[in-house]
Amino acid sequence: MGVGKSTVGQLLAERLGVGYRDTDEDIVAAEGRTIADIFVAEGEPAFRAIEKRAVQAALAEHEGVLALGGGAILDAEIRGLLADRRVVYLSMDVEEAVKRTGLNAARPLLALNPRRQWRELMEARRHLYEEVATAVVATDGRTPEEVTQAALDALELKEA
Repeated sequence: MGVGKSTVGQLLAERLGVGYRDTDEDIVAAEGRTIADIFVAEGEPAFRAIEKRAVQAALAEHEGVLALGGGAILDAEIRGLLADRRVVYLSMDVEEAVKRTGLNAARPLLALNPRRQWRELMEARRHLYEEVATAVVATDGRTPEEVTQAALDALELKEA
């Protein structure tokens, strides 16, 4: 959350000369409501089922840069689908997350105690991100352009 996946994903796609797609945007478009609204109305399990279908479709249909929601890797099948793909895990620490997002209530998984919940989410997910990652790129204190270049370098990709 707030790591810059959408911004960096778009920059990466531009620099590689390929398309960009974000599964969170796909979900909002298909459902006609925000992710926070889905969480409130139906709960996390229902959202994760919607997210899984969106990620499966995007992986099957899209050839360019794909940004996934932070919880997509919770699903073992999704992790399996990512196994043969180039995956960049954009990492950051909690202090950077506070600076970028303010850890506000618009993030449904962080509504009660944002700092503690962010840390708990990261402790639960970090090993999964690392499991699927081809490269880990730290975003702390870096501009989106610097992160994009670091991702290109880590994946040994050339710009279009």
